Amino acid sequence: MNRREFLGAASVVLSERIRAASKARSGPAFDYDSAWVIDGLGTIDDPSPGDLPESPPSTQLVRDLAECGITAVNVTLEVGTSGDLFARTVAKIASFDEKVAAAEHVLTRVRSYSDLQRAKQTHRVGLIYNVQNTLWLESDLARVATLQALGLRQVQLTYNVRNAVADGCLEPSDAGLSHLGRDLVAELGRSRVVMDLSHAGRTTIAQAIALASRPPVISHTGCRDLNDHPRNVFDTELRALADKGGVVGIYFMPFLAKEGTAHDADLIRHLEHAVSVCGEDHVGLGTDGCISTVTLDDEYRERLRRKAATRAARGVAAPNEGADAYELIPEYNGPGKFRRLAADLARRGWPDPRIAKILGGNFARVYREVWGI
Repeated sequence: MNRREFLGAASVVLSERIRAASKARSGPAFDYDSAWVIDGLGTIDDPSPGDLPESPPSTQLVRDLAECGITAVNVTLEVGTSGDLFARTVAKIASFDEKVAAAEHVLTRVRSYSDLQRAKQTHRVGLIYNVQNTLWLESDLARVATLQALGLRQVQLTYNVRNAVADGCLEPSDAGLSHLGRDLVAELGRSRVVMDLSHAGRTTIAQAIALASRPPVISHTGCRDLNDHPRNVFDTELRALADKGGVVGIYFMPFLAKEGTAHDADLIRHLEHAVSVCGEDHVGLGTDGCISTVTLDDEYRERLRRKAATRAARGVAAPNEGADAYELIPEYNGPGKFRRLAADLARRGWPDPRIAKILGGNFARVYREVWGI
């Protein structure tokens, strides 16, 4: 038995033990293992120090992927602001494809709804490819179809600030879509690529929803009527998104709280508010974080401090970024995060069908409507 075969067999055994232990503890509670679980915007960052993003998944990450019970993660190819971003996006697709090939017993690519079904049936984590900016477009709409053919399945129009397509959420002018942006909205619909309005300005969101020919998403955000932060979205736009058949993913970010780190109560409060505004058919989860456990120590806080300083220098930093604003919910840290959240929602009296929709059923429905079978 080679290393890959050994890791594959070990991950299957580990998954079965975790499922059995969970059922023994929870009794008749929500059946997490039967649910579709989709992180509408996340990562598969490796927890092993020193590993490069291009490296094959480490043994620890393989274990975490086997344990998490996640059907799919929508992973970002590119969010840069300089250099040959189109070439870098193409290269990142190849890099993720190599990761899948190196750990095909726990990972698989998702390019269609059928691929999503296959990921669930085979207990592997599907990778959905997105971009979080459109600077790579350079006014060439034909690039959408090129990247779609390579595996791109979701496009975010703008990242916080203005680009040639639209204004982001930090732009004070809030001018909305440009002519190119309107053409891009039409092209995404024609190419059957999911349009993501996260990080966009309020006018951009409203205009793009009105023009959308297929259901859009706001993959990772919070409710601005609860916490007035520019990365969150007001109820008016959330209702419009739901009316168009779309889904909002609530993130596990500090912007759910007034300041500092957000906690489980903040996340649940935003989820319940979003359901009350949009209806349970239009809310999901987009953590904006990784699957593996993050060690919350001084080194982590220093990384957050440096990251916030770098983002501020680039002009893309949002309020409440820094060492004391963890980019996760501490109570839902690690590969068991969604399982614990489902149990907490069940204890609050959420009906099983609603929990299943929020965990991933709603995102799966949008993917099917946009991508087709």
